[in-house]
Amino acid sequence: MTDPRTALVLFSGGQDSTVCLAWALERFARVETLGFDYRQRHRVELDCRLTLLGELRQQFPRWAARLGDDHLIDAGLLAQLGDSALTSERAIEIQAGGLPNTFVPGRNLLFLTLAAALAYRRGASVLVAGMCETDYSGYPDCRDNTLKALQVALSLGLDSPMTVETPLMFIDKAATWALAEQLGGAALTALVVEHSHTCYLGDRGTRHAWGWGCGHCPACVLRCGGYERWRRAVA
Repeated sequence: MTDPRTALVLFSGGQDSTVCLAWALERFARVETLGFDYRQRHRVELDCRLTLLGELRQQFPRWAARLGDDHLIDAGLLAQLGDSALTSERAIEIQAGGLPNTFVPGRNLLFLTLAAALAYRRGASVLVAGMCETDYSGYPDCRDNTLKALQVALSLGLDSPMTVETPLMFIDKAATWALAEQLGGAALTALVVEHSHTCYLGDRGTRHAWGWGCGHCPACVLRCGGYERWRRAVA
């Protein structure tokens, strides 16, 4: 049965958020989308997200009626708060504390806080995001406990229930590909391959079986490995 609530999906234009958007469109009566410009090195994802929205409307009529407005927030202050390989031209490496230097401190906390403020104004009570602690880069703001705590804080701070849904939290990248196929068949997996963007370096010049990207940054490695495991499982 369709959930009558309105959901706001944090939609970057990447593989995970595209699958989360499809997941939300299957469940909620109305779905809006939100992207962030935080001066990310891979800002090409902001173009990809518009292409994806257009393709979803065209290829999936049953979802098009539920897909509402898209929003873009300028979160450029994140680039000012700390040096990260996601916001500056530098080599991707592991830092002394064990985290990759692609970690942007507070990014997901800020994104969800801003999303909750927008959702409150738009009459939405569900936030859908693609964080995952199973097959990820070790970011502490992707952990389930972090997001559960934030859900409580947001609901208290707004004095209104705000649910944070993370459908990918406990599945790996292979299962994410499988979920895309389950939700939208070959059409959705093909759309994810061709139009979503994951590569941290913003490479849209090299096409692989799993999509566009440099092929060697952490995001590409995860996406490629998941794709190959998924294809072997369905072969």
